Amino acid sequence: MDAWLWWLIGAFVLAVIEMFALELVFVMLAGGALAGAATAAAGGPPWLQIIVACVVSLLLLALLRPWLVHNLRQRTPLVETNAAAQVGRTAVVVAEVTETGGRVKLSGEVWSARLVDDGLPNSSGRVPVGVEVRVVMIDGATAVVAPAAAPSGTTDAGGTGLTP
Repeated sequence: MDAWLWWLIGAFVLAVIEMFALELVFVMLAGGALAGAATAAAGGPPWLQIIVACVVSLLLLALLRPWLVHNLRQRTPLVETNAAAQVGRTAVVVAEVTETGGRVKLSGEVWSARLVDDGLPNSSGRVPVGVEVRVVMIDGATAVVAPAAAPSGTTDAGGTGLTP
């Protein structure tokens, strides 16, 4: 079997792998394999075929892939799923939340929760049952929350929304 045909088979296999990976890496390697096939078809020696395939693959990875990834991300908005989708949502406290623990109802499910560490010394904040909080981040299976902006006139004297 001719060398150019092996290069074409390799390019096809890499293209199929790309269909599953969707990272735009294997398709760049397939482009290199096509360049190797062209070199083989032109009668180039095996060492030249390999060098051409490697150089073309590296050029495609370094120059074309970043541009393609950038344009794809501009056209397609990133949709957060699973736990990452909960960040920014509001939840209702169902068991008092402190910096060490508590429970909130978030998107119809009860989550373990804790207050975000505000870094202030002597911070003994707690959020009572029924108060709305906002999810700041998800840490494992725990929602890290902060008090949601309270409607005007409902904050405590310090304006923090936390009860001492």
